[in-house]
Amino acid sequence: MSISRRNFLKGVASSGVVLAAGVPAAEARMSKELPPDAVGLLYDATLCSGCKSCMVNCKIHNSVPGGALYKDALVPSFTDSVLCRESDKTEQMKSPPYETTGIKGNDGIWDATQDLSGSTLNIIKAYRSGTGEKKDTPVNGHSFLKQQCLHCISPACVSVCPAGAFIKDPKNGIVYYEAYRCIGCRYCQIACPFNVPRYEWGALWPEVRKCQLCRHRLAEGKYAACAEFCPTGATIFGKVTDLREEAKKRFVMKPGTIFQFPLNTLGSKETTTRPVATYADRVYGLTEAGGTQNLMLSGIPFDLLGFNKDIPASALPDLTWKYIAKVPWVFLGVFLGGTALHLITSKKGQDSADSEKEDRHD
Repeated sequence: MSISRRNFLKGVASSGVVLAAGVPAAEARMSKELPPDAVGLLYDATLCSGCKSCMVNCKIHNSVPGGALYKDALVPSFTDSVLCRESDKTEQMKSPPYETTGIKGNDGIWDATQDLSGSTLNIIKAYRSGTGEKKDTPVNGHSFLKQQCLHCISPACVSVCPAGAFIKDPKNGIVYYEAYRCIGCRYCQIACPFNVPRYEWGALWPEVRKCQLCRHRLAEGKYAACAEFCPTGATIFGKVTDLREEAKKRFVMKPGTIFQFPLNTLGSKETTTRPVATYADRVYGLTEAGGTQNLMLSGIPFDLLGFNKDIPASALPDLTWKYIAKVPWVFLGVFLGGTALHLITSKKGQDSADSEKEDRHD
């Protein structure tokens, strides 16, 4: 069965109209309120020893079907994407996607990730000043910091995605990604104020990668692997409303006060008894970009740890919507313009070929 260029372009135009009409409805569903059953993490850098157990277990427990690092083979993924359907493959990856190349002297012996990437969704970095001898002190001290998706209450990545590949769960608030919907525009990377989403530049069929708070484990009655396997209580999992209260309580406590810090989850009976450190700045995530579900405490000011200090307190979709509303028409305009240019150049090429034939016959 053949189809004319005219009918094909009519179909594309119709699709553009449908897409443009559908995006406002998606934006209208963007809530600025924290879902009542929202879950998240509290990371307390003063308790972190830099062991990176969270990084290792993040990769291990997300390299399974449903996990944020799991990837089907090229052909099934391509087919699913073309048909806009979710893959039904269930086998486990042979090994987690460790980054063992690119570092001089590594020779594939250890995971040598330097930053968030398509293979690393959660990373522990180090801060050091001067002699670095005292922990959680800005001058001549050191600290650790954890970077991953903060799961914004009103996420810009969801707002700007024209294909609906980024979704915020209306019940638990987790921001997750469905690869079969993705068109590879990478607007999510531009929109994220925390510079979190990463693109698989080296993959034959690239996808966007970011922490999805182990939502596949929640369905099994478990919780985020980075919290479950943290030995010091630096990362704990719980309801966001409760985590906020815990963070505020710690922040105002007198430094040196002996406190029982819960391990793994906020309501855990297992605790570690330690003196409260001197916290700097604020509880990070309470107001940034309208608030986030992952919260952080630190003894070092967050701007010294590399966090953007200019992130507004308002929800970012309010700022991005007037631009993203035009995206479907931009796609359509580029396609139609490219098609028109192709037709013109093809016509010129055909005319030139016909002219050459006539000259040869003469």
